[in-house]
Amino acid sequence: MLVHLSIRNLAVVESVDITFHPGFHVLTGETGAGKSIIIDALGLIAGGRGSADLIRYGCEKAEMEAAFDLPESHGVWSLLSGFGISAERAESLIIRREISAQGKSTARINGQLVNLTMLREVGESLINLHGQHEHQTLLRSERHLELLDAYGYEEIEPVKKDYQETYASFVKVNKEWNELRNTSQQALQMLDLYRFQLEEIAAAALKPGEDEWLTEEKVRLSHSEKMMDAVSQAYELLYGQQGLEAVAKAISRLTEAATYDGKGITPLLEQLQTAYYQLEDVSFGLRSYRENIEFNPIRLEEVEDRLNLISSMRRKYGDSVEGIVDYYNKIRHESETLENKDELLEKLEAKREKLLASLLEKAAKLSEVRRKKADELALQIEHELKDLQMGRTSFQVKLSPVEDVGSGIEWNGKKVRPGKQGIDSAEFLISPNPGEPLRPLGKIASGGELSRIMLALKSIFARHDEVPVLIFDEVDTGVSGRAAQSIAEKLYRLSQTCQVFSITHLPQVACMADQQYLIEKVVEDGRTMTRVDELTDKQRVMELARMLGGVEITDKTKHHAKEMLNLAKAQKQK
Repeated sequence: MLVHLSIRNLAVVESVDITFHPGFHVLTGETGAGKSIIIDALGLIAGGRGSADLIRYGCEKAEMEAAFDLPESHGVWSLLSGFGISAERAESLIIRREISAQGKSTARINGQLVNLTMLREVGESLINLHGQHEHQTLLRSERHLELLDAYGYEEIEPVKKDYQETYASFVKVNKEWNELRNTSQQALQMLDLYRFQLEEIAAAALKPGEDEWLTEEKVRLSHSEKMMDAVSQAYELLYGQQGLEAVAKAISRLTEAATYDGKGITPLLEQLQTAYYQLEDVSFGLRSYRENIEFNPIRLEEVEDRLNLISSMRRKYGDSVEGIVDYYNKIRHESETLENKDELLEKLEAKREKLLASLLEKAAKLSEVRRKKADELALQIEHELKDLQMGRTSFQVKLSPVEDVGSGIEWNGKKVRPGKQGIDSAEFLISPNPGEPLRPLGKIASGGELSRIMLALKSIFARHDEVPVLIFDEVDTGVSGRAAQSIAEKLYRLSQTCQVFSITHLPQVACMADQQYLIEKVVEDGRTMTRVDELTDKQRVMELARMLGGVEITDKTKHHAKEMLNLAKAQKQK
């Protein structure tokens, strides 16, 4: 769970430190007080996109830090290990995010720098944030198949993975088949050019790295006289009277001196003797090298001719010998393909048909598993909606093949278009009232209904994942009365399996919370800032009274607030 959150210089928040607890939390306060900023901070902790616009005016950077206590079995620890981040499972997990005035963002997990992609992946396993925009996401039918697959992950994923492996093979073979089938006459006429180029490159008999060592040989052959003069002079200087003979005489003199002062002279004598042997080795090496210096104008001409040939080939076929060889292999493959087009086309077509049959078979199996899970999901959503005062609602997850009357593939009397996710499209249909036909969500669901459908989905998915923190930003928008009470009870039930946060303006929701935080704006020294206070029982009565009665708090509204808290306590005990 999330145990602590610190925010510095984020929008109107100057400095806030909040401690959280297990269970159901609500954030309340006047509109514009800064409740959404707390949610924004958690979104940034979870890897959301940040910008310099979020920084408090006049400040250099915004900082956020969150501490989580997690069971040792939670999947985030393995994820961190895969990223190379050392973390002690028995300790808190600490995430820190900073955004500078220049727009640069840095993130650390347990003090170790991570990039935004890593942070987002970690954040997704810790925080599930549901904002008001998700109502619109729920209306997009292209997301419905994704939601269905998430619901039935354990049964659907193995079948989908098997299908996708065959799909990848089919796409590859189908592309080759189409390209070869559509080979133009112009491409066939390239065969003559390819044959000429293959013969020319083969005749050159190029060797990898040949141009490099030939260039080195050319330099040596071109300067052999200068090399001979230099090496000979060096040898004579080392081996003559100014070289080894002079050192030998010095050794003889020091040997004589060492008889009088062995302790002082012997170390110097040994160093000189070592130097003598090294100089002797160098002089012998120079003599041997001099004997092997080659004066060979004929070989020089051969090397230059070979380099000219390689240079000409590089201008035509590649930047290096290796590039020329790569080009040779490429056009050889293309030539073989063109020369054996009919035979290859026949083989590819047979392979394609075999893969297509397997693909459609696996697609049908995937559809069958999805259809089973779709029926289960619809029943569960109807059950959840019943708890949310939508007991007469009919819900259906409609699965249909993705049709393509143009270039589609024949399947069960229809032209379908297999894709990476299969041949299915999914759409959520709803009928809020008996006797009305099922229709797409966007055409029939109100804002309040969408809020409850989304909460129903979240309630279902919360049982299937390990995300410990669920955040709802005004999920109760557009509802009131008994429906609001049902949402409050549903949020409380969710908090029995994970930590739940909700921004709300409804007293029915706020009174069901285990902890309530008041977000309010204050002005100090001419600056506006947001303050966050965890409310005591007495303070909760006053805040609920404000939510019930508005600006004026009366004894009646306070009494009503106390009564709501007592009823909520009794309801939670049930």
